[in-house]
Amino acid sequence: MDRFLSDEAAATVPLLAAFDAAAREGHITRAAGLLGVPQSSLSRRLRALEQTVGVPLFQQVGRGVSLTTAGRELHERTRDMVWALDDAVSAVRSNADPDSGLVRFGFPHTLGPVSVPSLLAEFHQDAPKIRLHLVQAHGEALAGMVRDGRLDLAVMIPPPDDLPVTVLGHQRILLHVARTHPLAGRTQVDLAELAPEHFIASPPSYHLRQILDSSCTEAGFTPHVTFEISDLETIRALVGHGLGIAVLPTAETPHPDLVSVPLSGVSDRAIGLATGNHLATAAVARLRGHIVSRASEFIANTAGPAT
Repeated sequence: MDRFLSDEAAATVPLLAAFDAAAREGHITRAAGLLGVPQSSLSRRLRALEQTVGVPLFQQVGRGVSLTTAGRELHERTRDMVWALDDAVSAVRSNADPDSGLVRFGFPHTLGPVSVPSLLAEFHQDAPKIRLHLVQAHGEALAGMVRDGRLDLAVMIPPPDDLPVTVLGHQRILLHVARTHPLAGRTQVDLAELAPEHFIASPPSYHLRQILDSSCTEAGFTPHVTFEISDLETIRALVGHGLGIAVLPTAETPHPDLVSVPLSGVSDRAIGLATGNHLATAAVARLRGHIVSRASEFIANTAGPAT
């Protein structure tokens, strides 16, 4: 049996953008500015929506507004639909015009200061009308966002097994020590030599930590982790102060207090470009092609400066 919108739903749909903006901003004037309409027009749309659904959706709080209980329920049920509609319109428009559109692109915390900005700067010169929504996150979070469609593509280290992936190259993992550390002058260190050392590492859920733990187990010892933190720049700063050693990829920006030393017993990590299982728009395909065509240059940038 065919299903049709009720009169109330049909009347509600054109007003949902105004409702979503006001609900998110908590302020009528700011929401009107966000949508580019006069405040009076936005207020009329909100009153029309309240009349349609038959209950108050907002209440005054100081100079702003907040959702009533009914308003919160309506927003929870409709907010994803509003953004899904926005995505659908963006997809249709970008399919028609490969020079415009939106691409949601993710990359890991181990990349960013040099390699990704350089890559995107080149892309922006070639396609200045394509908008980029950027997300920097931990690897499993990126994979989850690609799987459920919140990201169109993402560089991941290592790439997941359940998504379409193009391997761009490999990231070398090195020993990082302070310049005053006895191992700073070595040309190579075997992982087994590090058993007496104190390590600074990321949390156990991070892939770099899993590499450290498994590699040390294979080398016959359990690493003594004295500091545990997720931010890699903080890890490097702690190492530079002589508070421990770390097993990390080389930083993309100079760290004068650090020395990176080649390390045997730890494997390199694959760098992959993952895409979702949904149909890519022309804009997404264009960014993907740009990244793949510049893979060697991109990987060279991830190597960071010599130390």
